[in-house]
Amino acid sequence: MPETAFRSYVIFAGMRTGSNLLEATLNRIRRVTCFGEAFNPYMMGWPDKDELQGITRAEREADPHLLLRKILDKPNHLPGFRYFPGHDPRVLDAIIADKSCAKVVLTRNPVDSYVSTRLAQATNQWKLNETETPIPASITFDAQDFRDTLAGTETFLAGIMHRLQISGQSAFWLGYDDLRDADVMTGLLHWLGRRDLDRVEPATDQVPQNPRPMAEKVANLDQMRDALAAMDPFGLTRIPGFEPRRGPAVPSFVTSDAGRGLLFMPVRGGPTGIVRGWMAQLGDTRGDYTQSSLRGWRRDHPGHRAFTVLRHPLLRAWEAFLHVLGAAKPELRQLLREVHRVALPPDGELVAMDEAAQARRFGEFLGFLRRNLNGQTSLPTHPGWASQTEIIAGFTRFAAPDVIVRETDMVDDLGFLTRRAGVSGPGAAAMAGETWPDILRDTDLAAAARAAYARDYADFGFDPLPAI
Repeated sequence: MPETAFRSYVIFAGMRTGSNLLEATLNRIRRVTCFGEAFNPYMMGWPDKDELQGITRAEREADPHLLLRKILDKPNHLPGFRYFPGHDPRVLDAIIADKSCAKVVLTRNPVDSYVSTRLAQATNQWKLNETETPIPASITFDAQDFRDTLAGTETFLAGIMHRLQISGQSAFWLGYDDLRDADVMTGLLHWLGRRDLDRVEPATDQVPQNPRPMAEKVANLDQMRDALAAMDPFGLTRIPGFEPRRGPAVPSFVTSDAGRGLLFMPVRGGPTGIVRGWMAQLGDTRGDYTQSSLRGWRRDHPGHRAFTVLRHPLLRAWEAFLHVLGAAKPELRQLLREVHRVALPPDGELVAMDEAAQARRFGEFLGFLRRNLNGQTSLPTHPGWASQTEIIAGFTRFAAPDVIVRETDMVDDLGFLTRRAGVSGPGAAAMAGETWPDILRDTDLAAAARAAYARDYADFGFDPLPAI
């Protein structure tokens, strides 16, 4: 591609990778502009902004390509923006397809990035200049949270790399330590086509926030070391790597050594607690696997059986709704109110909703799920409400379940499965079922669930109404 062919650029990055510093460096250059996180669902480019280049959040929500065109339509100028995992997926195809849009990929050591992100969340201090004082803090390393974060980063970067490869494009790859190297910054701008610049000095109005040793930033450093040692260290350095992507849910899998062994692949939002409780009655259970350690378990348990349990889509959507009401971040509820037409009452009044109000709000939430699963919203699809068809397709990247069980048939089907695996102990009949509110018998809600999860109903043969 000719050096002058680029008319815009995108920075593919993640939180705490140094993207603020890179943006500041670019914005110091005449006729180069970086418009921040232009497609972050929670803000317009930067915090506390509801408008960007004359486009409002409502207009961006209705048509994100309107903002994309507005940002990129700057003759004799090099405009760009930062794009992170979790940003509006509706514009990604257009960004990738535009070969005049230069792709810059910024990465950082994933442990440093994770610790820095959690510190920033704890202190609410996201940028620091030389006149400001860093807020002292430390975090408790959460191995499961780190693995989930790492898997999301790997999936994002591997997907970008693959799409660039199949479209015949290349990217300019940057590491965190490159951002303060004037030679690298000069090379980046020359690659973007600005050969008129003799030298590009990195911005100096931002300083490292957490230059302290890791022992001062992580309260449980020894536990962090042990957790990282149990992971594949080579996998940590292959961002972005060329090895096959990980199965997206392996850390959630649960095994039992009873008989020849059972492997449970939970679908988030399903009867996971019930199944895990039953497995615990059979003997010791274990979770928290990596792909490598789970392969070892499978090798050591010839004749084991793997299974997953499906839940009726209406019931699973109800679980997702309850999660949003009680456990999700307040920012998500506010976004649902302001943008996605789910008229939730204020947080302090959620518990006071009567059954009729719950039914109305749940119906609106099902409408949001339909739009979200159809790629019509800026919010990525959460695994708690993703279609079970897609979740099980993800399982098969690592291993296919021997049996796909319906929640309503668990007693019979798991009884058969345990006999095949040579398991003795409490039968599946020992599992107590859950109770559900009567509003889930409503035919209008059932129709809304079917509209949202058409693939699940078709692929798995769910009845219109759940058996409750």
